[in-house]
Amino acid sequence: MQILAVDVGTGTQDILLFDSARSPENCLKLVMPSPTMLVASAIRQATAAAHTLLLTGVTMGGGPSSWATEDHHRAGLPIFATADAARSFNDDLDAVQRDLGALIIGDDEAARLSIRPDVSVVELRDFSFAAIAQAFLAFGLDLRPDAVMVAVFDHGNAPPDVSDRQFRLDYLADRLRAQSNLSTFAFPARQTPAIMTRLQAVVESAADVDVPLLVMDTAPAAVLGALCDPAVAAQPDAMIVNVGNFHCLAFQYHGGRFMRLFEHHTGLLTAEELEMWLRQLASGEITHAEVFAEHGHGALVLDRTTVAPQFVAITGPRRAMLARSTLPTYFAVPYGDQMLAGCWGMIRAAADHLPDQRDEILAALVGEDAKALW
Repeated sequence: MQILAVDVGTGTQDILLFDSARSPENCLKLVMPSPTMLVASAIRQATAAAHTLLLTGVTMGGGPSSWATEDHHRAGLPIFATADAARSFNDDLDAVQRDLGALIIGDDEAARLSIRPDVSVVELRDFSFAAIAQAFLAFGLDLRPDAVMVAVFDHGNAPPDVSDRQFRLDYLADRLRAQSNLSTFAFPARQTPAIMTRLQAVVESAADVDVPLLVMDTAPAAVLGALCDPAVAAQPDAMIVNVGNFHCLAFQYHGGRFMRLFEHHTGLLTAEELEMWLRQLASGEITHAEVFAEHGHGALVLDRTTVAPQFVAITGPRRAMLARSTLPTYFAVPYGDQMLAGCWGMIRAAADHLPDQRDEILAALVGEDAKALW
């Protein structure tokens, strides 16, 4: 069977076409600019042309697209946005109007504006099956997967009086207290939690996908993918760290059992600070209040038993932050490619959510040649 896995990050979107008839190393893959980078480029073109900006589509990731929109506003140029598109910047639409000067409009008014020659229309979405299919077609492959899986980082729709950082940490905690298997962060499309609005938007963007669709959070997907590296899987007391472009998440295991985690913003951490938090995670001294006070999402501690940091697996596009760490680090390379860690994590999660294909997926992930390594 074939599964298209798309890991949507801030810098790149990492694309894997898993094929159970191939060895994992021979599966086809792409590492391309992220959707938010593409949107940012389109917005900057509108700014350069001194056009009115019209944002349509659904809720997607921010970062580069938010910065480009802010620059458009600072240039004194008008911004219009539909409600769903505007929530890409803030769930509070009043804040979007106040901070970006964006006027929130309905679909009918957006349609009228879109035909004006001085208006640049930019559609917001994290996932486009058609674009990916076109890329594969350029190399002679008619993309027809048996399932599709997409991962994005989702803070969730926090109430106005609740920090989005706290809301996300509470979400992570609730899922892991109920089930420590990282597949708990993956969902068949129709079971996607209503509070996870970015995941819901991915489901909406995939309306043209006529095969089973699953969605997942990027950070746990990367950790689960790192566990596809036999060297990591063999360590019952492993700490696994995903150092993403925007967010850093670390899991501590003991005896193969999840014990605790912390999550922070990568851009707010120095290498020394990150190592400090990881040592506290290993010792069990880390606290949610301390991480949150330093503008991180926080920490979840189920067990404070000290675990000697003897093996720290690192993945993520900013893994070089720990290149000179005094911790015993190991750069995880599932199937030879650390950039695809999130995708491999999704494939492993798919085995838990597609019971009819579970044995086939797991057999392909291990393979005859790799059985001795697991």
